[in-house]
Amino acid sequence: MCGIVGAVAERNVVPILMEGLRRLEYRGYDSAGIAVLNGTKHLTRLRTVGKVRMLDEALEHTPTAGKIGIAHTRWATHGVPSERNAHPHISHDGLAIVHNGIIENHEALRADLLRRGYQFTSETDTEVIAHRVHLHLQSLRDLFEAVRATVAELEGAYALVVVSEDEPERLILARQGCPVVIGLGVDENFVASDVAALLPVTRRFIFLEEGDVAEVRRTAVTIIDRKGAPVTRPVHQSELSADAAERGPYQHFMLKEIHEQPRAIAETLQERVANGRLLEAAFGPAATQILARTRNVHIVACGTSYHAACVARYFIEQISKVPCSVDIASEYRYRKPLVPPDSLFVTISQSGETADTLAALRLAAQSGYLSSLAICNVPESSLVRESELVMLTRAGPEIGVASTKAFTTQLTALGMLVVALARHQGSDAVRERMLVSRLIELPAMVERALELDPVIKHLAERFADKRHALFLGRGALYPIALEGALKLKEISYIHAEGYPAGELKHGPLALVDADMPVVAVAPNNDLLEKLKSNLMEVRARGGELFVFADPESGISASDGVTVIEMPRQVTYVQSPVVYSIPLQLLAYHAAILKGTDVDQPRNLAKSVTVE
Repeated sequence: MCGIVGAVAERNVVPILMEGLRRLEYRGYDSAGIAVLNGTKHLTRLRTVGKVRMLDEALEHTPTAGKIGIAHTRWATHGVPSERNAHPHISHDGLAIVHNGIIENHEALRADLLRRGYQFTSETDTEVIAHRVHLHLQSLRDLFEAVRATVAELEGAYALVVVSEDEPERLILARQGCPVVIGLGVDENFVASDVAALLPVTRRFIFLEEGDVAEVRRTAVTIIDRKGAPVTRPVHQSELSADAAERGPYQHFMLKEIHEQPRAIAETLQERVANGRLLEAAFGPAATQILARTRNVHIVACGTSYHAACVARYFIEQISKVPCSVDIASEYRYRKPLVPPDSLFVTISQSGETADTLAALRLAAQSGYLSSLAICNVPESSLVRESELVMLTRAGPEIGVASTKAFTTQLTALGMLVVALARHQGSDAVRERMLVSRLIELPAMVERALELDPVIKHLAERFADKRHALFLGRGALYPIALEGALKLKEISYIHAEGYPAGELKHGPLALVDADMPVVAVAPNNDLLEKLKSNLMEVRARGGELFVFADPESGISASDGVTVIEMPRQVTYVQSPVVYSIPLQLLAYHAAILKGTDVDQPRNLAKSVTVE
């Protein structure tokens, strides 16, 4: 959510910092600020509540310039959105800091600082870091060493950048659980929380690793690892376009967005998980109190977001042990649901402006729910503004109408909600570490699934002349079957339906023949044997099967049965995300063969803002 930009150069860095902030607006924020050392080595700071344009206006009224500086966009976790809580934060003697992440032991560190006579002007955990750096400076007399001593005390996740009037030629930065990159220029260098912020000024980047502390000067970069040893991190040449709304080398936005999913999932997790734990304050300042009281969950969404909600229901009940109900928003609005005590109302929307989902949220506000949580991709949306808790996905701009990366990042965010709820229902630290580890593994798992693209492109040829298709799944993979069918019908205009495989004999089996391909998702879970029986029913009626199967499933290719082997060792909680990838690719390649408008299918819009 929060965004960091920093620069040290021979030119005025203020325009670079401000452009960087604008390029990070998609991450979500409620305030923005900048601090630069001007020609007299005096630190000038400006902070505003609201959008980056408000900071632009403040700079017009208070012009400032400097050759070294830091800037930040903040999403409130500790302390309400306000100018005094906005970054950068300053300690004594012109020391300024910007910070992403959550410091879990900030209260103990704050108490110690208060005993030492430090005064606080904000409610943030970040100001604690600034004062700790100043405290250590008194004995160490070196900013780099003071930052090292400070981060050794911190528990939680952080990416931070520090600048000081006393050492006006260098930035000091550190990373643990949150991304920070160094951009390399010619006689100038930059730092940011996201490569996208720096693409207008450089394409060469160094990615800090966990525990690294770095010094960035105009002509040099020095890095030490968590053990204190000097290290050289590789320099990467970015292939990203400076304009995120460009297709780049991809034929369509949809294909680009399918392939962006590993990064989008990783960014959704960043700053929210660290050291095997979920940092639940990422849901909002009141998250811990609300989640501790939650005894029921009610999720409302539309379209693809509804399918994400249906997946979450399985995991919330099976893993978190909390009752969960799911409604399509347009139906929820026109019934009068009974609200059990201490129910959390969850809305899911890519745009945050879906009319039915917004109306459901407003109705819920009058219905006695404990609180509301929005899972959304657009930080400035109505849904986000009107919800008490927020988990922003970090899919970035999604241009294609058929949702891909927004869906898998929603599933990722819901996975974090499962972990948070489980914690308050007595789940122990060992189980939490296991669940968090499974989430952290998702980007690599999705990369492996994307390697199936050439296979699926060839497979799609067998769908191009079909008029109907059936998608089957069981358990948490049943909603993935629904999503696969939705993708195919949205962009190829092939009529497709998703069904729970156990329902075949209750009607859909009557449709099965040689002209209706049947697609099944078959991870190696406790429902696999039952799914195999359902697939035999299809073959007995002459249906052609296309099975996305775990390599250890025991499902073999034969006459009328095509098996697409999925990545190995996909766990139960990972399978909905991983198995959705080939279904997205199948829909895409079938649509290409059909000659339809992939990115803007007929009759559909990206954001449904009417009932």
